Amino acid sequence: MTSEITAERVAEIAARYRRRADAFERKVVAVRPGQWDGPTPCAKWTVLDVLRHIIDMHAVMLRPFDRGLSPAPPAAEDPVAAYRAARADVEAILADPALAGRLCDTPAGRLTAAEHIDQVVSADLPLHGWDLAVATSQDATIDPEDVEQGWAAMRALPADLVAKFREPGAFGSGVEVFGPEVPVGDDASTQDRLLAFIGRDPHWHP
Repeated sequence: MTSEITAERVAEIAARYRRRADAFERKVVAVRPGQWDGPTPCAKWTVLDVLRHIIDMHAVMLRPFDRGLSPAPPAAEDPVAAYRAARADVEAILADPALAGRLCDTPAGRLTAAEHIDQVVSADLPLHGWDLAVATSQDATIDPEDVEQGWAAMRALPADLVAKFREPGAFGSGVEVFGPEVPVGDDASTQDRLLAFIGRDPHWHP
């Protein structure tokens, strides 16, 4: 079953995903071999764990189609190839109008596959890109467009849903969407407010 999502809307979502995926890939490519085991702002995750999470979230986008990720080297063996294979699988969904428009049951309700990708893995890329960047001494500036869109989306979330996002395990064993909100000053930038809202310390460093 498909929805009435327009071709223009799918193209917009695909372009946004591609831009964000390109930015994330540049950060993955820039990670030096000795940095993959280093700490990140996600207290329980190494740099490699952050990448694995992003790859796993790409796999989640494929589940409504009874698909898994295409064969690829393990992330620990070839991080760049593993990521590129995962993003290619998601881009294949966005490139197929029938698949992109198929309705899927998601924690946020009934969405098209394109909307699900846009709201979940695409939205995750700038935030976890920040994790990778600060953990590996790269430029951690998030695209201002993504900051504004992300902050607007967070402010629009119902309080009960935010509380659920902060509850470890609410969406499955071991799943923690947001950490506790981090206090920031009144003069904090929008990027810092966004990061603090989802539980990141904007001033974290290894």
